[in-house]
Amino acid sequence: MKKRLTLCLCLIGFGAFAQVDSITKKKPTIDEYKTLMSPYYSYGDGLGITSPDSLYQVNIRFRMQNRVSYIDNQDEEDKIDAQIRRLRLRFDGYVGNPKFEYSLQLSFASGDVGEAEEGKNTNIIRDAMIFYNPNNHWSFGFGQTKLPGNRQRNNSSGALQLTDRSINNADFNIDRDFGFQAQYAKKSKDKFSYIFRGAISTGEGRNWTKFDDTGLAYTGKVEILPFGAFTKDGSSYEGDMAREITPKLMLSGGYSYNNNAHKEKGQQGAELFGTSNIQSVFADAMLKYQGWAFMYAYMQRTADDNLFYNPDEPTDFNYVYTGHGMDFQASYMFRKHWEVIGRYSTQRVNKEIAEFKPDTDQYSIGLTKYIWEHAFKLQAEVTYENKHYFTNQKKDNWYARLQIEIGI
Repeated sequence: MKKRLTLCLCLIGFGAFAQVDSITKKKPTIDEYKTLMSPYYSYGDGLGITSPDSLYQVNIRFRMQNRVSYIDNQDEEDKIDAQIRRLRLRFDGYVGNPKFEYSLQLSFASGDVGEAEEGKNTNIIRDAMIFYNPNNHWSFGFGQTKLPGNRQRNNSSGALQLTDRSINNADFNIDRDFGFQAQYAKKSKDKFSYIFRGAISTGEGRNWTKFDDTGLAYTGKVEILPFGAFTKDGSSYEGDMAREITPKLMLSGGYSYNNNAHKEKGQQGAELFGTSNIQSVFADAMLKYQGWAFMYAYMQRTADDNLFYNPDEPTDFNYVYTGHGMDFQASYMFRKHWEVIGRYSTQRVNKEIAEFKPDTDQYSIGLTKYIWEHAFKLQAEVTYENKHYFTNQKKDNWYARLQIEIGI
């Protein structure tokens, strides 16, 4: 009798438990199911979307620079230049695992893409990289992006204090290329830090497809941070927006050897009538403290062969743009996010091309109002330029410019 009673109680208890369990585990409604399957959105540096299973992530960003310039060049008619200087769309994220990242950047402004030429690629693609980050120190990349050259070139053009980079960056830098890159970084907030970067690339610049030799470019760079890393990665943008409490210093040096280069500026410029081995040297310094920022840059390009003639037309020729230049830049950031900037650039070409290109000195003064850091700012700049020609002739040029940058 007791056994039967015990069995009945067990059956009743199991039935009650099953009923409660069925209540707690009822199937989600259609709306609840959609919520569970919806991606996760984040709003920081752009619009971030992460899948519900965290197997992929994409961060969407854009930026544009709209500018108007009044240009007064000696012996030329004055002109007004109004244009969309840059219009970029960028995607970053990972697939499968956060260690496998990607970065894609497209450009659409005419100054970025260039003129359409028959038989040549349209330069819409700026960056297309796949990264593997095994730990917090190492990073390996494959694809097309900036080479580890001059500091100002490695910084985003959206992180500049003045409306554009210096004349030396335009003429002596190595810019983007396709290949393999590696980086080792050991960074600390208040201790000695350093970064090593290296790259093996095609040497022909972005979106190049005419491969007819085995020449490659080899680039290396070291960055030293004696007093520790800058606040909020401040070495990657200009101006002391973080108003560093203690002095922060960055020193860097880089070298690039481009074997059998096809372009007049290595990875940039017009195509040569031959090939040349090109060497580039870079040195940088950056100091920030309590709103003050000071920057220095040295760039040099040499080549084994400088002058090339058109085999079909002996009077037609071109050359590698060789020489050296220095930039000196200083600024002060007021607490209400107004900033005054001054820059002096000097450029000297090598004697092999002195007949064709002048030496140049350039002086710039700028005023910037940061509305939302570098992502939304108003910039005004006045620049005076003095050119010294081989014939002892001199020309004085200047421009005044207003630029608005906005992005996420």
